[in-house]
Amino acid sequence: MPRKAPTSIFLIFLCLLLLAFYSLLLSRSAISLSPTHLRFRPRNLTTRYDAPDSFNHVIREDINELTHRTRLVTSIQGPVESVSVLLPNWEVLVLVSHDTPLTSNLGVGGFYCFFPRNETSPANFSGVLPFTSATTFKCTLPNRNRRLQPFHQPVLTRFPERETNVISAAPVMPRWDFLAYECFSTETDVVLFVKGVNNRQGINKSPEEFRCVFGNDIKNAVKTPVTSSKQEVFRCLHPNLMELSISPSTTAAAKRIKVSIEINREKLVVPSVAYYTPPRRHMPSNPNPTSLLCATTMVYNVAKFLREWVMYYSKIGVDKFILYDNGSDDDLERVIKELNEEGDYNLERIFWVWPKTQEAGFSHSAVYAKDSCTWMMYVDVDEFIFSPSWLKNSSQPSKTMLKSLLSISSNGSIGQVSIKCNDFGPSDQKKHPAMGVIQGYNCRRQAEQRHKSILLLEAVDHSLLNVIHHFDLNNNHYNWKELPLEAAVINHYKYQAWPEFMTKFRRRVSAFVADWRTRVNPMSKDRTPGLGFQPIKPEGWENMFCDVKDDRLKLWTKKWFGSQTPQ
Repeated sequence: MPRKAPTSIFLIFLCLLLLAFYSLLLSRSAISLSPTHLRFRPRNLTTRYDAPDSFNHVIREDINELTHRTRLVTSIQGPVESVSVLLPNWEVLVLVSHDTPLTSNLGVGGFYCFFPRNETSPANFSGVLPFTSATTFKCTLPNRNRRLQPFHQPVLTRFPERETNVISAAPVMPRWDFLAYECFSTETDVVLFVKGVNNRQGINKSPEEFRCVFGNDIKNAVKTPVTSSKQEVFRCLHPNLMELSISPSTTAAAKRIKVSIEINREKLVVPSVAYYTPPRRHMPSNPNPTSLLCATTMVYNVAKFLREWVMYYSKIGVDKFILYDNGSDDDLERVIKELNEEGDYNLERIFWVWPKTQEAGFSHSAVYAKDSCTWMMYVDVDEFIFSPSWLKNSSQPSKTMLKSLLSISSNGSIGQVSIKCNDFGPSDQKKHPAMGVIQGYNCRRQAEQRHKSILLLEAVDHSLLNVIHHFDLNNNHYNWKELPLEAAVINHYKYQAWPEFMTKFRRRVSAFVADWRTRVNPMSKDRTPGLGFQPIKPEGWENMFCDVKDDRLKLWTKKWFGSQTPQ
């Protein structure tokens, strides 16, 4: 043993010497890079006041870096100018401005997210945002980078091997739970969607606590009062474009104006990827909307269900469908295209990539569709409204059926009609029924559950507040009517065959409902009885939630939509 000790010490010394020599080579290589090789030119945006006691310096640094897009690109061969947001489950959303050149065939891949520590992950094309025309990609934050905080934005590139050493200048990546993400301009005000400010359902901060901030430079920004603060929706006055050195005739493409919310007490501006568009001048709202009744829902991978839903509702009175696509990666776009090309249907797809924003998406639809729709129906693609009276009195479907439910009351002040739901179980199905959900599921729970609504858009409250598919109304002028089960009911095919139901565990769409895997509120009505926090099939799933056999809508649609062969 005494003889081995000097040998061990010598080996340790030799390893340390080699490590020091290798580190010296790396540092000299890094120092030798000239400034022209660096592709980042940070432009800081101060989001707190300069008073020394008004902020924490660490927070200031994070906000300072993450609110500006700092990458420049001269060709598609280098890194692409972009800004990134960290989403739940370590997903990274990369947004590329519409004026940044990209290859025309984005679906074939070839882009990568390049992170610190020389780690990469494929950047898959996700879609184009409809209101800013930004191109979006999604990639995954590599495991080793999840231990590096703060998280830095990746470089979007086709050639990650060329990006060594440039990532050190990347700005901090904003997190999804504190972000201004979308903006919509009406004729009279601005509707801004912000996550992380009003976090608890039913508890909303006063509008006086905030101001809207317009401009890419906080020191020269224009601020306007906030008139409403409910959930993730903030409404504020339009800015004076002259104060922003922008002519009213300047197009949005010519000048992008970032917009966010300032929290007055904290003297903090929320990080933002939202951009303001000035209202269109001399274009009054449409006094005669083109569609009397429209339907809106938020969807994810519903291609196999969509045709049945659209055909059914088109036959009984829906004129137009507006689908908020929450990042589908199935054949949804193809199915929508096919239905529109058939000529009998009118579908609009809005790419709405933001996770857990169902309430915000519905609020957006209430202002977005106001000029094209009179009434808006808020039901999901597994929900089908019918009236028991139709089964007795109608030999064929009619486009007046749904609209007749809106005129049950002679009182012209009805602003919202609500309809109760019957929740159907798997009905002994082991996979998605080829003939559709109406024909496949015919066994339901005894008690009716929550209701869904058909909304008169001009009756919605200024706040755009909504909960579980119904809205607050302008109570000074409009009332809310709930229909009895004898007048109308919704067949909600909620608990389907297990392979379909287990896909719900991906994520809940509501901002205020815990995800399936989150171990909270085990007795909530939003959870499934007998099911835990993991997608593990319960024993006897096929026969669960079966208290009443209900074939009414199944027989009715078979009569109206089915065909009989000689056999």
